[in-house]
Amino acid sequence: MIEFCKKRECLSREDRLRRSYYEVLRDELDQFVIGYSLVGSYNNFLRMKIPYPFVELRELKPRARIPSTEFEAQNSFLIIFCEDAIDDRHKKYIRYFDANKTTKTNLLHHKYFPNVENFNRNIKYFETDQFFALLRSLLPVDYALLIQRSRQTRIQYALTHFHVRVDWPIADASEDLAKYLRYISKDLYEKGDKYAEDLQKKLFEYYGVPVMAGGRRTAAAVAAQYFRQFDGITTVYVASSESRGLLRMDEKGVSKAVLVEIPDDRVKFLAELGRISRNSFTKNYVVARQRKNVVCILNVRYDYTSHALPSEGGRLREVKPDANWLTVAEEHIWPKPAVLHRAPIPYKMIYATD
Repeated sequence: MIEFCKKRECLSREDRLRRSYYEVLRDELDQFVIGYSLVGSYNNFLRMKIPYPFVELRELKPRARIPSTEFEAQNSFLIIFCEDAIDDRHKKYIRYFDANKTTKTNLLHHKYFPNVENFNRNIKYFETDQFFALLRSLLPVDYALLIQRSRQTRIQYALTHFHVRVDWPIADASEDLAKYLRYISKDLYEKGDKYAEDLQKKLFEYYGVPVMAGGRRTAAAVAAQYFRQFDGITTVYVASSESRGLLRMDEKGVSKAVLVEIPDDRVKFLAELGRISRNSFTKNYVVARQRKNVVCILNVRYDYTSHALPSEGGRLREVKPDANWLTVAEEHIWPKPAVLHRAPIPYKMIYATD
């Protein structure tokens, strides 16, 4: 059975310090990926003179269907950020080898890194000024980028590998989740093929991904489940050309960030919610203007329902395919990336027009 990461109160003082440092770095990574996946994509559409395909609010509801249209201008990527260093025994399922380390020799064969001749091995470390430039240059690469703790130090993190494949079978991931939630006792197929198929569909729902999702989102869900067997935290970020948003999977569950249009006449109301002036809201929260609307970042956090939590007393139970495993918990308008002095503003949009 897969267990969650160790909670902070169960860690040594040294490991608590490392977790605090990891969370600080993750806050910085959050800002970068939001800027790249949302604001950067919006600017791509502007440059190509293509209307931005805003996500419909119904697509943010649990189990919603997402249109299968792919948009070339949308930035796509997959990042796995581990609190711990990955042990070599995991190479059976997580493909990170010498051939895809972030070294000058490997990058010379890669068209996306623009300044490889001046490559400095230290820029792969999170703490260096050029780290995000390296990260940005490698984001278009197929498969995942891996950021993990350096094995040489206790609390230093580095972008150690690119083009990382997650080759854990979906059936194995579904089996482990189903055991954890006590829908099976031993084997995915112990209750028949139909039951096993339902459980595999529920794996995707558990991570906020449509069943027929593309490769990156499928890999993200499988990776998020695989890394739950680690003691440390793992955060998976995935952006796809279909979903037009940023999906984050971590120790707390699932959240999605998208760009939304808000009528200009709601700006005053939002400013009052945030206890700031209208001008301050516009300066710190508005990404762009679209005629009589403003464009902002909406972040949605989901909670698990009782069907997606371990059963009471660890008793075996039957899966109910029609029962929702996720529910909308919080909705916030987020400040623009790099804004330090403003907090997210709670604002319910998803069910506001139902």
